Amino acid sequence: MSENAATQDLDVRLEKHRTELTGYCYRMLGSAFEAEDAVQDTMVRAWKSYEKFEGRSSLRSWLYRIATNVCLDMLTAGNRRARPMDLSGPTPVAQAQLNPQPEIVWLEPVPDGRVLPSMADPAEAAVSRETIRLAFVAALQHLPPKQRAVLILREVLAWKASEVAELLDTTVASVNSALQRARATIAESEPATTETSDPLDEEQKALLERYVTAFEGYDMKALTALLHDDAKFTMPPFDLWLQGHDDIVAWMLGPGASCRGSRLLPTFANGTPAFAHYKPTESGDAYVPWALQIIEIEDGRISTMHCFLDTARWFPLFDLPMRLEKE
Repeated sequence: MSENAATQDLDVRLEKHRTELTGYCYRMLGSAFEAEDAVQDTMVRAWKSYEKFEGRSSLRSWLYRIATNVCLDMLTAGNRRARPMDLSGPTPVAQAQLNPQPEIVWLEPVPDGRVLPSMADPAEAAVSRETIRLAFVAALQHLPPKQRAVLILREVLAWKASEVAELLDTTVASVNSALQRARATIAESEPATTETSDPLDEEQKALLERYVTAFEGYDMKALTALLHDDAKFTMPPFDLWLQGHDDIVAWMLGPGASCRGSRLLPTFANGTPAFAHYKPTESGDAYVPWALQIIEIEDGRISTMHCFLDTARWFPLFDLPMRLEKE
């Protein structure tokens, strides 16, 4: 094989693992952009050191070893990303103040297609989707970095304890101990079970259609009929979050009233339904990005509306248009 052909062959073999590695790094780091940076760093390191790779493990295992080391290096600063409800209690709308926090504070949304590889086994696909939910990734952030890696490798990716021990240069006993501690910590902040989006069943489709109709029509009575009584509403990068029908409606009819007349385009994020939210321009001739909404559904009703407002970051990441002309 010529040198050029060998180079192209290695590129193809490395790229085959990019999506699953991005999903792994996203669970570790809680940031879509940091995950992509970590995977790119992994690919560069793998490329540079490939001649030293002696094939004692599979290429996939070797890449995960590199990616784990990259993530552990990135997590040495000790920061953990969070949702607004992980940092404080709900704020009554009468006391609401918009206090933005730095980007590094927040758990970030991620497009499903960037982190969910195609899987033939429906059960494996369901686990992958379930474990990129915002609530699950937020729970992972409570773990020390190495425990986080052990839990993801063992519980999400179904690696054997011996395989994880080899990857982390430690013992099986140490891996089992770390997994036990990680499980106990996760149990203390057990994430609620959110209905995932693949595929949407007829009930979910009907619920989301009613949500779009209510939101675009700004019909608060119809909207609240779709929400759990203790539904939550967040708006990163602001640390404010609201809970309950009354405060959510009061916000939407008060400070959020400029969202009247908006358009919603469906997408998918973090394994759950999502919408690109566009507000009308002042002239009324078009719509411009306002938020990426991630909708969490529990027991047939909406439990949380996460509205990520930094659309200059999120809309390009999700390949969403930056302007909609009025039809």
